[in-house]
Amino acid sequence: MDTLNQINDAIRYIQSRCATRPVAGIVLGSGLGSFVDEIDIECEISYNDIPHFPVSTVKGHKSKMIFGNIGGKNIVAMAGRFHYYEGYSTAEVVFPIRVLKFLGIQTLLLSNAAGGINPDLKVGDLMIIRDHISFLTINPLIGKNEDVFGERFPDMSEPYKNDLILKAKKIATLENIAIKEGVYVGVTGPSFETRSEYKMLHILGGDAVGMSTVQEVITAVHLGVPVFALSVITDVGIREEENIITHEEVLQAAKEAEPKLTHIFKQMIAAL
Repeated sequence: MDTLNQINDAIRYIQSRCATRPVAGIVLGSGLGSFVDEIDIECEISYNDIPHFPVSTVKGHKSKMIFGNIGGKNIVAMAGRFHYYEGYSTAEVVFPIRVLKFLGIQTLLLSNAAGGINPDLKVGDLMIIRDHISFLTINPLIGKNEDVFGERFPDMSEPYKNDLILKAKKIATLENIAIKEGVYVGVTGPSFETRSEYKMLHILGGDAVGMSTVQEVITAVHLGVPVFALSVITDVGIREEENIITHEEVLQAAKEAEPKLTHIFKQMIAAL
């Protein structure tokens, strides 16, 4: 069965369970699932129940799709995403993004937990992603192009929309939330980077590194969906002192920074 038919199967099932027509989609990264507490929930659907949907296998991802309302806007949140390192193909990793597009979203908000590789970043910082480096991940558009999704060679000069970035910066300023901007480097994982790899990625122009997001953004751009993305810096790896990183520490750092991210996302959705 081709991807478009799989998407249509998923859409039919989702719409049979929930009548909400979302204008925005939100993907929640590791340790950032408490955002769903801010949603006036209409319905929840387990990934297990959606035809052709992958299932998140990573701690800190709740593995369900949540429909509801925030700030007077209908939204759909993915509490849990999929990663190449889980053994999924790139088509499976980005399948939910295509489903969100066909559900009707007009804006995609992404969050992730990331490692700081710019020495100016510290644990707990929020970093707006203004651009990314994707050479270290598999491009999800490899293979036959489906014109219904987008053109063969999508332009990537502005993958993260400047107008959305400006809105986020204005919100942060008004609410006295410190926020940084930077370049996100996508890698496959699942191992954390070596110190030498952190240094190399910084030399290449990266400010933060993570194991998600990039493939989702490429797919959203291909689909013509505007994207905004925010990283929570949950560890720093470029410094010389001992800094052994664990997933549990990443989840804890994300949890502590989550209220700031939640506030920015809520205000951005209300302003759409």
